[in-house]
Amino acid sequence: MKHTGKELQTLKEEIRHGAKPPQAARILVVDDEPVICEILEFNLGNEGYGITCAHSAEEALKKLSPDHSLLLLDVMLGGMSGYKLAETLRQKKNGVPIIFLTARDTETDMLTGFSAGGDDYISKPFSIREVIARVNAVLRRTGTAEPPERKLVYGDVIIDLELKELVIGSEKIPLTKTEFELLVMLSGHPDRVYAREEIIDSVWKDSPFITERTVDVHITRIRKKLGNRASLIANRAGFGYRFNVSRE
Repeated sequence: MKHTGKELQTLKEEIRHGAKPPQAARILVVDDEPVICEILEFNLGNEGYGITCAHSAEEALKKLSPDHSLLLLDVMLGGMSGYKLAETLRQKKNGVPIIFLTARDTETDMLTGFSAGGDDYISKPFSIREVIARVNAVLRRTGTAEPPERKLVYGDVIIDLELKELVIGSEKIPLTKTEFELLVMLSGHPDRVYAREEIIDSVWKDSPFITERTVDVHITRIRKKLGNRASLIANRAGFGYRFNVSRE
């Protein structure tokens, strides 16, 4: 399927001027549960955000930089609490927006969070949709950063996260839902090597009959559809696959 002349011109302009990279808005996730960090890193990364993770308030203080547009901050941390970290940042006149994550959702807890300098409050367990919506809302409201572009652009290869489409040049390349999700996972974090087990856990989730061979078959199909851009997906023997933007 071909784009119309107007659509093609728009895509060419985005390529010429350079769409914002996935790291257009950077978020620091602070949570002492590695699984929570991984879930947020994967899902917010696929939304186009650049994610840094810290597992304690003390580590967060070392990693926080002026480039960060938002903190997703767990309240119940070992050592310094999330509330104390927020108060510390506000005392230092650091105005980075903060969304608290907590399993405590009483009115008193919420008021404590807002008093400590929080901009929003999300109760655990949370839905990823809610987190994404609240992140976008806080960024818009505070004006610290625009929500990221909904396209990943690598030369003439465009992965449209909104329309769920792969476009190469002026041609839309049909992908299955699984193929698209696999491609987004790899391309959302260029040059990071994903083990087959990681890919299965993220793309197929709880499906019990998926093997590593299934991953290989889907990668082969995606490469075939990429045509002369197939080298964008590289195999790291013994380790897994990566989206190879540093290729010569």
